[in-house]
Amino acid sequence: MPTGSVRTDGKRPKVLIVGAGPTGLAAALCLARWRLPFRLIDKSIEPVKGSRAIGLQARTLELFEQHRIVDALLAAGHRGHAGNVMAGTRRIIRLDFDPLDSRYPFLLFAEQSVTERVLTEALAAFGHTPERGVELVDFDTHGETVTANLRHLDGRGERLEVAWIIGTDGAHSTVRHRLGIAFEGETLEQSFVLADLHVEWDLPEDEFHIFLSPEGLSAIFPLGGGRYRLIADAPDGAASGGEPPTLDECQAIMAARVRHPAKLSSLGWSSRFRINSRMVSALRSGRVLLAGDAAHVHSPAGAQGMNTGIQEAMNLAWKLALVQRGAPGKLLDSYHAERHPIERDVLRQTAFVTHMGTVDRGWLLTLRDRLVPLLTALGPMRNAARRGISELSVHYRRGPLCFERLLDGGAQAGDRAPDAYVEVLDGPLGKVPSHARLFDLHDPGSFSLFVLLEPGTYSMEGKALLPFLDSFRSLSEKMGGAIRIWLVADALRPIGGPQLSDGYGQTRPVFFLWRPDGYIAARGRPAADGAECLVFCTKWFSPGYVAGLVRA
Repeated sequence: MPTGSVRTDGKRPKVLIVGAGPTGLAAALCLARWRLPFRLIDKSIEPVKGSRAIGLQARTLELFEQHRIVDALLAAGHRGHAGNVMAGTRRIIRLDFDPLDSRYPFLLFAEQSVTERVLTEALAAFGHTPERGVELVDFDTHGETVTANLRHLDGRGERLEVAWIIGTDGAHSTVRHRLGIAFEGETLEQSFVLADLHVEWDLPEDEFHIFLSPEGLSAIFPLGGGRYRLIADAPDGAASGGEPPTLDECQAIMAARVRHPAKLSSLGWSSRFRINSRMVSALRSGRVLLAGDAAHVHSPAGAQGMNTGIQEAMNLAWKLALVQRGAPGKLLDSYHAERHPIERDVLRQTAFVTHMGTVDRGWLLTLRDRLVPLLTALGPMRNAARRGISELSVHYRRGPLCFERLLDGGAQAGDRAPDAYVEVLDGPLGKVPSHARLFDLHDPGSFSLFVLLEPGTYSMEGKALLPFLDSFRSLSEKMGGAIRIWLVADALRPIGGPQLSDGYGQTRPVFFLWRPDGYIAARGRPAADGAECLVFCTKWFSPGYVAGLVRA
């Protein structure tokens, strides 16, 4: 079987990505947009089969939209608009996603194989293909290069020199083992069963359901067309490993725990597993970086794992590309500074939810069944929960890459950049006024500098903005054209949907600098804050910067 090919435009690969799952594919797609030569290898001969990770959160879908691949996933996936937690016959929690401030107010259920296929096809459009049947054996670092020893399917060995290695090779990561980084955490003693099957009942198919009972926990997630995923803690005495659960075993679990008639059939993929809750202490060791399951594993509660890995890849790739172009090396240190706290929070939250779901006695049971429903009935708590699960609340405000100035409302530096309908006054395509959405204007292969003006003031304020705009155009040239500049205003005739002032406040004129991964790096007033912001951007993103001196 051919192992695949990679186009490097005559250049040697600078990056080796080990592991062609969703995280590795996302990293490769981002590097392709930045035109940084790489190779993507995976020791498996075939892509993943079956469902495995099934949940795509709203924030991941927003990022996929900016990469122009979301439509294929929406067409293949199934939308879950709400979730319910039942204690016996009583519903103690209902969480609906419709109020989310996103174009994707739902949890999209799609088999992992579908997500990988869509990412692989997007990668192919850039001329890249994962190399399968190629295994990383070991590697050594020498100064500014890493020498990787590879083994091909036919037994042939290969030595490859690259500048960087990204380990996205799963929970049993060879990259992590070779680095000697501990995978700290615990393995839950309780074992679980997982099964994809057909369920006949009269509950809504666009909602997922978690059933809590003295007999144990059962969670049902809709995959569309009457198919569901069942996850349940195994009955006493049923160990992990060994033979996968049978249809009769799944039916018995449902009959004992779900107080609602349900008939199961057409068992597909099924397995037994134990939950690991582990993470690394460092995401970077010199020229080797970790992401996805190679860096953290945890309970499937909340469908956070794959989404966290994909977002890590998108955080890392543009920083790696800029550093390879000559940006300060400390930019790459921000990867750990930004993402490691998020990983730690995900582990804590998923472990807590899993523990609360399986508790069967004592004060914690009372807390779960009596107090939690009261808290989640409160609007602020419910909104925080839905934003947390959808990952729209992920931010980097405490990270190093924030230039923040006090404005009249709006998203802050480090926040997810909200979408909005705008009137385009000027941009990379010229002065052609038109209506657009910010997500359509943003290119994840660059930064986007949005300058917000009052409608009808462009001719008056244009000259005053010239020094500010020219300074950022000059910086963009030093960065290889990495900043696209747009002048926009509130849409006078909004088509519907989010308005500019909703997400960006009332201050005008004002600028917002979007990072390639869709988060805000800087905001301020052009006249008062532009010069200082330019210094900030040069310090972090421009080639040739050294402390106290900016080289020409």
